[in-house]
Amino acid sequence: MTIKTKALPQKEREHWHHLLDSTVWNEFVYRQGDIVICAYSKSGTTWVQQIVAQLIWNGAEDLNVPELSPWLDCRFPAREERLQHYKAQTHRRFVKSHLPVDTMVLSPQAKYIYIGRDGRDVLWSLHNHHRKFKKDVVRDIDSVPERTGPPLGIAPESVTQYFQDWLAKDGYPWWPFWEHILSWWQLRSLPNVRLFHFSNLKRDMPAEIRRMAAFLEIPIDAAIWEAVLGHCSFDYMKAHAARSVPFGGDIFEGGAEAFMHKGTNGRWRDILTPQEVWQYEALAVEKLGEDCANWLATGELCDQGNT
Repeated sequence: MTIKTKALPQKEREHWHHLLDSTVWNEFVYRQGDIVICAYSKSGTTWVQQIVAQLIWNGAEDLNVPELSPWLDCRFPAREERLQHYKAQTHRRFVKSHLPVDTMVLSPQAKYIYIGRDGRDVLWSLHNHHRKFKKDVVRDIDSVPERTGPPLGIAPESVTQYFQDWLAKDGYPWWPFWEHILSWWQLRSLPNVRLFHFSNLKRDMPAEIRRMAAFLEIPIDAAIWEAVLGHCSFDYMKAHAARSVPFGGDIFEGGAEAFMHKGTNGRWRDILTPQEVWQYEALAVEKLGEDCANWLATGELCDQGNT
């Protein structure tokens, strides 16, 4: 299913921040059937990439997902290499992005999957992610000449301090959080955009995979269904982490397994004070509105066009 180009929002600005290079979308040439998987970092992008790969390749064993679906708007490797990689692909392409809507070039030829996750769970995962970066990787990221915003530096040991800085400075030291969520939420009624949620994938992965397959118009062969489910499980992905996570895990101390940390929600519940919980929830409603804030916290989506 496609929609009229005029119904899609137009690109309004560029986004340069640490790892992100939105200008690559100005040169990306879409093909009919392309799939774009987008989320704020640590919201489930890698998991959904694994699911889509399994759907396209019918439950195949040991797929190298980062090679099949690299992060298009990451500054590393060079832009030309990223574009050439996707240009050379002959299979149905699925592209990873961490950008908000107004910094991308959208196309009626593509289908867009957006994954949401409670910001507190995102933050807890981001903290581990940041602390596991190799020192030379952080140095390389922070030395990019065109970088805007604060340097990543070394993450503080205290996750609550990391949370407070991230909340007070809207995504610090990464990129803005609320505008990212809201930009995709506002497209939820478009027929080539579908919202998914980390909590729903945890709660009922088979149902969510079927919903994703229906949206992507990929029939599921009953004979390979159990293989698909097995290969999308956390245990399988952690056991095959080098073929599941970005850059094969080479950028992390401890390798790819360090990226596949816990895959759980709610670690903040026994750490944040009631005041800190209220602070986050009140800000979510202020920035997103009640419906979007509720979806981000729970995964509950009432819009019938996006079920």
